[in-house]
Amino acid sequence: MVLPMPTFLARYATPFTTGLFLVSLISGIALFFHFGTSAFREMHEWLSMVLILPFVLHVWKNWRPFLMYFKRAPMAIALGLSLAAGLAMAWPALTGETSVSPQVAMIELVANGTPAQVAPLYNQTEEAFIAALKEKGFTAAETGKSLVDIATASGKGERDVVMTLTALKQ
Repeated sequence: MVLPMPTFLARYATPFTTGLFLVSLISGIALFFHFGTSAFREMHEWLSMVLILPFVLHVWKNWRPFLMYFKRAPMAIALGLSLAAGLAMAWPALTGETSVSPQVAMIELVANGTPAQVAPLYNQTEEAFIAALKEKGFTAAETGKSLVDIATASGKGERDVVMTLTALKQ
């Protein structure tokens, strides 16, 4: 037995599902085409999580008609194909055979470099580069350590290094 939905929730379940789906759709397309990634990534991730609640309310509101879909082949076919597509996309990561994008590979290469290796990319000497890192809070910056090791020893992460390098280039 399904409990009746309060009127207020029934009134807003589908509109919020629609609105948040459109945000997820548009931001997902932008991310796919690498357009405005910094603007859309967090929006897409968080609002897609928020979408879960209106989706659950929408299913609750339409529970009986929703159950009817399971009596016909199209729902089983759609769910099966969706699961297969999801597994095909996730399989490389699940099996450890994942390949990263060229951008991620370059970021990892730079982040694992030492100040002596990375400084020329910023038209700086190693000493000036180390000083700039220290100024940005990477207190453990020194010759011979990788940027990731410097970040870890400074209580920061690889993302912090990448964001700092981006700021240094500007």
